Amino acid sequence: MQEVKASMAGSVWKITVSEGESVDSGQDVVILESMKMEIPIAAEQTGTVKELKVAEGDFVNEGDVIAIIE
Repeated sequence: MQEVKASMAGSVWKITVSEGESVDSGQDVVILESMKMEIPIAAEQTGTVKELKVAEGDFVNEGDVIAIIE
């Protein structure tokens, strides 16, 4: 199991996967917006998205769990 975590504080601009979807290592899971920059957050392992912990528009802090991948 992998917890995909926010690398910095920002707003969830776009979610690029859905629960139950297979993802590859390095594939973007969400894109954060911070200081007018888009920051992609990628999966670190291949697996299936078990749970998304955020919705588009949510604010996250650095280290917050965004998704669970199994």
